[in-house]
Amino acid sequence: MKVTHYQETDSIYIDLAKKTAFETKEITKDINIDLDEEGNLVGIDIHGNASKFVDLSGIALEKC
Repeated sequence: MKVTHYQETDSIYIDLAKKTAFETKEITKDINIDLDEEGNLVGIDIHGNASKFVDLSGIALEKC
């Protein structure tokens, strides 16, 4: 698992698998999930104000 925090937009992408996303589904206006061709979860995108949803202090982040 890899967690990337994009500081400029306060967005987070949680990469759960080393597979290519085939489909993206909107869960809320701020959260999308990426699925592979079989419908398995491969990533979670929290965009805009991600630090309001996730406590970033306890997570090792790759900052971009």
